[in-house]
Amino acid sequence: MAKIKVVVVDDSALVRSLLSEIINQQSDMQCIGAANDPLQAREMIRELNPDVITLDVEMPKMDGLEFLSRLMKLRPMPVVMVSTLTEQGADTTLRALEMGAVDFVAKPRIGVSSGLKALGEEIVDKIRIASQARVSRHIAAVTPTLARAPETASGAPRPSSLGRLSTEKIICIGASTGGTEAIKEILVELPADAPGIVITQHMPPGFTTSFAARLDSLCRIRVQEAVDGQRILPGHAYIAPGGKQFSIARSGANYVAVVDDSPPVNRHKPSVEVLFKSCARVLGPNAIGVMLTGMGGDGGAAMKEMLDAGSHNIVQDEASCVVFGMPKVAIQHGAASEVLPLKRIAPALLERLQSAGAVRHRI
Repeated sequence: MAKIKVVVVDDSALVRSLLSEIINQQSDMQCIGAANDPLQAREMIRELNPDVITLDVEMPKMDGLEFLSRLMKLRPMPVVMVSTLTEQGADTTLRALEMGAVDFVAKPRIGVSSGLKALGEEIVDKIRIASQARVSRHIAAVTPTLARAPETASGAPRPSSLGRLSTEKIICIGASTGGTEAIKEILVELPADAPGIVITQHMPPGFTTSFAARLDSLCRIRVQEAVDGQRILPGHAYIAPGGKQFSIARSGANYVAVVDDSPPVNRHKPSVEVLFKSCARVLGPNAIGVMLTGMGGDGGAAMKEMLDAGSHNIVQDEASCVVFGMPKVAIQHGAASEVLPLKRIAPALLERLQSAGAVRHRI
């Protein structure tokens, strides 16, 4: 089997050396070049035709975002960002994902040598995933800041209200690689009075705060990191904090968030399995499950439990996934009520909610 060819782009000689060493220790991949700036990287990409590049954000001559933007317009290819674990670094990383980067690794600010070596398994896993990812040409690199537009992505008028809906309904979303953009595409279509939404997106500590804030600025619903004990309200979306497990529970007539430090499940913290199991147990037929793009199988078995408990489940189709892992496993478990392209998921949610609201109103 041919090895995955990787070009490392970073202005730090130490980081280039460490990443090259980590990559070359793997039997299935090879670092075929290491560039200290985007201009050198451009020539390496032309000459060496890598399968994946790792890309630092802050570099001389041209910053990583500008280089990524040009790359995804002219020669789309899988990119794994290497970003600093700071608030500014998190914001920049989210912009990189918008521009088409497949995933990212947060490098430590201190103890770079030991820190990167400790992240070795995560780094090579993400390179492997990136090598299988679908990437497409990105012309519009950044999402417009004015997202409360009157039309859906399909051009149909956005509903300004879902009317008289049961506050019992909860939309439950799980995602991993490629999920930040998929989640955004769904949430921006929803009206301000949408049911409560609970989300687990695989993401490390330090990034989910920026992710929630970014979505909150774009959506008509309010979006925030989940806080232990808070009530799940209509018109709000709650994102699992990085490095914590997120589930829901019932408290009297209310649904509430449970955020704790319990161990990883399926190697993930937060884990979709944890959230979806609680949704099956607590919500039953009041749940609408959504499984989006991602590597692996986290949440597939629990999504089947949701279906068995009466939920309606929507799974993203292969053609629109960045990585068809978690949706594929959910389908294999028989957990899908519908399998839809990403652009059809928000309309399908609205149609189902409007139908449920109409039935409830007649009753």
